[in-house]
Amino acid sequence: MVNFKSAAIALLAVSLTTAWQPSTGAFTSKRVSTAFGGKHGIQQRSTLSMVVTNPTSAGPMGGGLFTASNSESRRVVPEDPRGRPTMKVVYVVLESQYQSSMTAAVKRINAGSDIMAVECVGYLLEELRNDDAYEQFKKDVADANIFIGSLIFVQELAEKVVDVVQPNRDRLDAVLVFPSMPEVMRLNKVGSFTMKNLGQSKSVVADFMKKKKQEDGSSFEEGMLKLLRTLPKVLKFLPSDKAADARTFMMSFQYWLGGSPENIESLLTVVGQDYVKPIKDSMVGKKKVEAVEPVLLPDKAIWHPVAPSLVFENNEKYFEWYNKEFCPDAGIDPKTAPTIGIILQKSHINTRDDTHYVSLISELESRGARVVSIYSGGLDFSGPLQDYFYDKSGKPIVDTVINLTGFALVGGPASQDHKKAAQVLKKLNRPYMCAVPLVFQSFEEWQASELGLHPIQVALQVSLPEIDGAIEPIIFAGREGATGRSVPLADRVNLLADRAMKWANLRTKPKSEKKIAITIFSFPPDKGNVGTAAYLDVFDSIKAVLGELKSEGYDVGDAPSTKEEIMAAILDDPEAKISSPDLNVAYRMSTEEYYDLTPYATDLEENWGPAPGNLNSDGQNLVVYGRQFGNVFIGVQPSFGYEGDPMRLLFAKSASPHHGFAAYYTFLEKIFKADAVLHFGTHGSLEFMPGKQVGMSGTCYPDRLINSLPSAYLYAANNPSEATIAKRRSYSATVSYLTPPAENAGLYKGLKELKELISSYQGLRENEGRGSAIVNSIISTAYTCNLDKDVKLPNLETYNAASDTAENRDSIVGSVYSQIMQIESRLLPCGLHTVGVPPTAEEAIATLVNIAQLDRPEDSIEGLPRVIASSIGRDINDIYRGNNNGVLKDVELNENIVQASRSAVRALVKQSTGADGRIQEVKTFFDDMGSMFGKIMGSKKPWTQAIIDAGFPKVSEERLAPLFAYLEICLKQIVADNELGGIMELLNGEFLMPAPGGDPIRNPDVLPTGRNMHALDPSAIPTAAAVEVAEDVVRKLLEKLKDESDGMYPESIAFTLWGTDNIKTYGESLAQVLSLVGVRPVPDSLGRVNKVELIPLEELGRPRIDVVVSCSGVFRDLFINQMNLMDRGIKLAAEADEPDHMNFVRKHAKEQAEELGVSLREAACRVFSNSAGSYSANVGLAIENGGWADEQQLQEQFLTRKGFAFNADKPGMMEQQAALFKSALKRVDVTFQNLDSSEISITDVSHYYDSDPTKVVQGLRDDKKKPMALMADTTTANAQVRTLSETVRLDARTKLLNPKFYEGMLSTGYEGVREIQKRLRNTMGWSATAGDVDNFVFEDANSVFIEDEEMQRRLLDTNPNAFRDMVTTFLEANGRGYWETTQENIERLQELYAEVEDRIEGV
Repeated sequence: MVNFKSAAIALLAVSLTTAWQPSTGAFTSKRVSTAFGGKHGIQQRSTLSMVVTNPTSAGPMGGGLFTASNSESRRVVPEDPRGRPTMKVVYVVLESQYQSSMTAAVKRINAGSDIMAVECVGYLLEELRNDDAYEQFKKDVADANIFIGSLIFVQELAEKVVDVVQPNRDRLDAVLVFPSMPEVMRLNKVGSFTMKNLGQSKSVVADFMKKKKQEDGSSFEEGMLKLLRTLPKVLKFLPSDKAADARTFMMSFQYWLGGSPENIESLLTVVGQDYVKPIKDSMVGKKKVEAVEPVLLPDKAIWHPVAPSLVFENNEKYFEWYNKEFCPDAGIDPKTAPTIGIILQKSHINTRDDTHYVSLISELESRGARVVSIYSGGLDFSGPLQDYFYDKSGKPIVDTVINLTGFALVGGPASQDHKKAAQVLKKLNRPYMCAVPLVFQSFEEWQASELGLHPIQVALQVSLPEIDGAIEPIIFAGREGATGRSVPLADRVNLLADRAMKWANLRTKPKSEKKIAITIFSFPPDKGNVGTAAYLDVFDSIKAVLGELKSEGYDVGDAPSTKEEIMAAILDDPEAKISSPDLNVAYRMSTEEYYDLTPYATDLEENWGPAPGNLNSDGQNLVVYGRQFGNVFIGVQPSFGYEGDPMRLLFAKSASPHHGFAAYYTFLEKIFKADAVLHFGTHGSLEFMPGKQVGMSGTCYPDRLINSLPSAYLYAANNPSEATIAKRRSYSATVSYLTPPAENAGLYKGLKELKELISSYQGLRENEGRGSAIVNSIISTAYTCNLDKDVKLPNLETYNAASDTAENRDSIVGSVYSQIMQIESRLLPCGLHTVGVPPTAEEAIATLVNIAQLDRPEDSIEGLPRVIASSIGRDINDIYRGNNNGVLKDVELNENIVQASRSAVRALVKQSTGADGRIQEVKTFFDDMGSMFGKIMGSKKPWTQAIIDAGFPKVSEERLAPLFAYLEICLKQIVADNELGGIMELLNGEFLMPAPGGDPIRNPDVLPTGRNMHALDPSAIPTAAAVEVAEDVVRKLLEKLKDESDGMYPESIAFTLWGTDNIKTYGESLAQVLSLVGVRPVPDSLGRVNKVELIPLEELGRPRIDVVVSCSGVFRDLFINQMNLMDRGIKLAAEADEPDHMNFVRKHAKEQAEELGVSLREAACRVFSNSAGSYSANVGLAIENGGWADEQQLQEQFLTRKGFAFNADKPGMMEQQAALFKSALKRVDVTFQNLDSSEISITDVSHYYDSDPTKVVQGLRDDKKKPMALMADTTTANAQVRTLSETVRLDARTKLLNPKFYEGMLSTGYEGVREIQKRLRNTMGWSATAGDVDNFVFEDANSVFIEDEEMQRRLLDTNPNAFRDMVTTFLEANGRGYWETTQENIERLQELYAEVEDRIEGV
């Protein structure tokens, strides 16, 4: 790892007030790497013979997480002290490149020093997780003289270091801690020099430095590095001991940064003779060893392993040598060769631990590329990048950039400036790859691990660079177990070199010659589903992309110009739409060719037998479906292949891809010879194929399939979690696309009639006769609309409103009104999005209204409902509470506030809308002048006037101002568009700007789309705001459950956690889990959330509720550190010495420990997921494809695939714990999920019911009682907790049964029919897993889509296969007992099925 510049500045700022004068150092040295041969050491094709084949050295002591190395390989004991005093040095470092320098330095002292001998032992930080290693560490520190620590930035391990060193600090002769967590830095002790106040008190110097950093950026930091070199010289002339001690510390830090054996020898010698008592005493009267100046490289430079001068401080001198001397010998043509820029860690060059760098440089040069490798002395690489990657005229000289440090471009792991990094990279405008060296694992440990890359590395070295805009986190090197030296991994280095060259090729190859493969999906793999993508009109979007490619000069041949013609070309038979054999066959691949071109083909035989098999096969050949237009191929990605196979669906781990899938990607790369592939929409199967979670090896299927192909991937902006999986597992650069504009669901049929009746009642409620009659009509209509399931209504036969009190009548009407307003105001995306078509101003209004309703305290912005409510002296939360309880006045007031908000936002949008209905820049100087004069004359802003006109005359324009300034920005972002531009930037080999993914209502920074989507820093969640919202939801949840259970608390709740939901909400559902258990997340001293503490029962005021947490496979991949957090928190609760009736976690863990014969701590494991590399319970796959016999099969799939436990005590694995999983689930009283976004609801996707354990729990419980199923809805500012059945009804009324929704879908044609059918099938999914779908939902859907003959014809004509699936779903729902209906309905469906079959078959 690199030297933490920001922390170095903190070191300087501690106690210093003396003035200084910076100066510069120099370094010249010659060294020729043995990795190269020939005159300049050139190989035409490196074989990477330096790679150690068995790098793991496992001694008698086990290591930490994934870490089989041990400290004994770093222990050096003097063979013959020769009467010299011996000092013992114990060091702890994050990674191992200092090991060889430290060992060499100690051996040099022991061999050559007359004044001291040294015993030394070192620990890698991660090894301290191991109990044996930790005990040995305690013993070593107990008799040590000097402790040295560096880069201790892992909170729980930092605490372990402090726990051991702190009690020994006064006894130790010196403690040297270089950049680390503040609590570790405070251990520093060199004579009178300490850092005991670091981070705890203000420092004038520190404040000054912070201010200067903000003003000057990296230039000031570079000055600080020069200062670090100069300061000891200044301090040398100061008389006080404190200055001398400070100078020793600064000199030691310089020696440490220098990193070479000579520098480390000087460090140990200087500190030993001045501070270690036995050595100091023996030196009385003797001459001290004179401290030599640290031998340091320049702070930034260009490095090449065979250069005559080790480094170059400007690129002109470098290229003068490189182009004129090196390239001719290497056979590289400097005029035509692509140039790859590489960013290195200086510490590896300092310590001469550079074999992994040499190997990549060699591989790139053997492929004919020029290489320019740069480093920085600190953690801001933006300065060196700007200095060395441009020529004198300011033109970039590189075609691709590879960051080999694994860190964010600016700031490393401690603190980052992502905005600056993205700006610097966009200015350079080249693909930016960030490869990762293994730090905590040897190759063998990584290769054997299903999880892959160590979770801490994922957080620091994958997640953070992604926020900069980095792509392709390929593992390229690791450490050799015995020596700690870095070694390259041959096949990974080759892959990295190949992919870097392919990205460079995209920039340099003429567009007319570039070949692009557009890949579309077919899921489920049946009939009317080619071109599947979430909320995307795929074929209309392909039309737009083909048009853009053509306009940019790509050869698209005779590509059709209409959506329908493109569909016909690919589907071949536009009548059949798709029955797989009817797809257009682009290529038939013989089995001989397949085995010859697909190196891993025989590995697939274990699951699928020999090729060709029966998937994507004609019986003799493997078949690739699609159509080529010029240099553009549009192909259909094959499916997983096991969707309809009940046996394969039950497997705990997912099967390999089938031969047809492998043949498709072999065709793209080796036969079509694509320069890049564009995966089209959310989402395909490539990224979910078996393999490691993060840090693919050459045996992981996503890596094998994509191989060297650059991949651009269109992904829905609201799905950052699965987009992140695509980035990490299939090396895809994502391009976000909008979901369709949201609209309020509105009301229809009886619901619309109800609202009109309520409006009449409000005007006539005082009229006893007419008012009572209207109430009777409201009740009758509510029953007709099946609202009696949601609202407590009086008996229709016996009730007469005339004999009831006015108060009761209001209560009934208020409850009905509240319910229909929930339906009316719910947002639903209408239709499908076409790439490159932004929403109109009118379409943006509903989204803006919802953005406006949220409070944003971090930006000092009040939500619009809050400002309006306060104008009449009310708190909006009180209004929401009354509304939810059916208080008529509050329901009416809430509706008035909603209408006022809509009017205000409409007024804002209207003033910026042109005649074409699009947003324009309409604000001018004269507008502002007019506004000023208007203010003088007393006129109001249009939005303020709209609120006044809506009945809120006292609303404060001043309080509205920050919100509407924010909304203006949001409006511009909503209607901005770079989707086609983003695709072209990637295909042209440019840098695509990064952007967060998520819900644009919660986080408008998601917009505009067309950028490279990333998730978030996992150590940042849950945020304080998320914890606050979570606590409110937990309060509402427990209140609802107590009301339903005679005041009793539930003992155990089964939770489902999703990756995307936690990204969008910054960890709300994660925080809910912690809140129920009664633990709180605690940020560490760097603000990262990686600690938990128990909330005392007195403060909690209720029992600790047990939880069983089922994490999605995507959550597991993205948030494994948060799984660790939950597990630690739950175990804290289980081990708390509290009574059972106040701690259900402990109560159940004790019962399970006895039942299963395990320890209490093992029994308290509550965090479960899939095995690494597997996703979902396959319940959705079974239901979508009809591949299930009965509910028992679905429940077995859930238990088998989701029963892998995460254990913070063994965090390197997901361990199958079926018995523990079942034991925990059978104690569950309630199942619970969260809905956080209006864009994706519980019938839009199969994920929600796929992971629903309601009937699983029922089957496991001793009493076979079905648990209560609840959903939290935080899609609006008025968060609510509903039953699952209420939520299903709400979703059905607003989508499946709503004319606004299904007509919007039908307007898009072929894809729209599929979208309607998908929601019907997903509704049946809830019947299968939870039994919470009312009969009327199927009955009403049958009336809408089947009984109506005109609708029948529309569906049949538009997409006959999807319509057949719809008919099948109705018949299946009836056959499985989920829908009771008339025999007439069933016979009609059976006749329709036969008719559709004939139509599809062409009879």
